[in-house]
Amino acid sequence: MQFVRDPKAGYRQSLKTLEHAKKAQPGLYTKTSIMLGLGETEEEVLQAMKDLRDIDVDVVTFGQYLRPTENHLSVVEYVKPEVFDYYREVGEEMGFKYVASGPLVRSSYKAGEFYLEHMIKTERSALETVEEEELEVIELCE
Repeated sequence: MQFVRDPKAGYRQSLKTLEHAKKAQPGLYTKTSIMLGLGETEEEVLQAMKDLRDIDVDVVTFGQYLRPTENHLSVVEYVKPEVFDYYREVGEEMGFKYVASGPLVRSSYKAGEFYLEHMIKTERSALETVEEEELEVIELCE
């Protein structure tokens, strides 16, 4: 038998798990990963991304599937870096809070670290804007 990971974890089950996590704790950030290179079509990847946004998943990573053992599925194609860039751009346009996408990206590929860095920069930028506006108001009042 050949498998990718756990044969009991199917697509619908994974979506339901992510959806349940978000419903159970609405402020929770949810993340998932998609490995490319198993023969998937662009249409399938885009549909998966849409399905993830429909259940409000926050973070998605895309990486190149690499066959870990003879018991696992073979690599069908090595995806070009431009394709990873494309999926990152589409994911950002779809509204994912963070997208890591590249041939060497893994499911845990510093996603948390990069996401936190992104959120900190975003919040600091917003805070600086508010502080600048407050200074302008103070100056106007004086």
